[in-house]
Amino acid sequence: MAHTQHQTMRRVLRREIAGTIGLLTDEQDFTAMRRYRTFTFDDHTSYLQQVESLLRTLAAQGSHTTVALFDPEEYAEFCADSGLEPDAPSSRTRFTAELAAMGPTVTYEGQPLDELVPDLVDEAVRQATWEYATTILARIGNCASCGEDIGRASFARASHLLTRILDTAGPGDLHLVCSVSAAPETLVAALRADEHAGTIHVDESETLEFTTVLALGVATRSAGGLVMRTTAHDATDRVYGWRLRGEKLEPLTAAEVFDAYCTDVDSGDLVSPESGVDYCVPPDLGEEGETTGHAH
Repeated sequence: MAHTQHQTMRRVLRREIAGTIGLLTDEQDFTAMRRYRTFTFDDHTSYLQQVESLLRTLAAQGSHTTVALFDPEEYAEFCADSGLEPDAPSSRTRFTAELAAMGPTVTYEGQPLDELVPDLVDEAVRQATWEYATTILARIGNCASCGEDIGRASFARASHLLTRILDTAGPGDLHLVCSVSAAPETLVAALRADEHAGTIHVDESETLEFTTVLALGVATRSAGGLVMRTTAHDATDRVYGWRLRGEKLEPLTAAEVFDAYCTDVDSGDLVSPESGVDYCVPPDLGEEGETTGHAH
């Protein structure tokens, strides 16, 4: 009986996918979808188990499947805007197909859901951060004194600063984190830069997101900072950073970097320092890296 029930649930799920599965990652979102009569799942844990089973089955059949974050509020808005009946599997399939094109997705590569879900949520936060920062930059408008587009100039300045940071970094793989104090909450962007044969390689979308958040800090004169970790073969990891001041990056002292790196962002509690890590002063960005652009 249970086996038959599971087969039926898998068939229901299969009917609602379009190369992409829209996943309800938390209990609250799952409960919100239960108001629809045609959404026949009644237990979130069982639902997640069935999704994972379906993903494994599709992977075994050679299917390429991505998983998208399904947001019930966005779904309701989508149905209202599109004139679709929300209580219909076909509408959910349409929305999921839309998510595949526009929303945050993670490719299923055999990983368990308890690994995939945090990655999917992180991807959603990254996309929302980038969209928010981009929107604010676009709204700032032109400089009253010179007519220059402040958002565009700030993005160019942020790109320049990032290039100087990468150019002056020592050998090894880099991990950068930029945080900017903005309403309603602090924006955070991360960038990995891997070294191969002396050349630094970065992901284009990560670089765009990182530069956009840094540009927002430059444009709005917000408090912010940038911390970088360098990992090189047979060498101690080095951690250093800068404070954002207008269009400048001011180097942090070793003690300031230690405090920044050993403090939990959410709680403010101290975190034990890692062994084998040097907290140090950053390399000089050079006069070019320290000069300001146009003062708006």
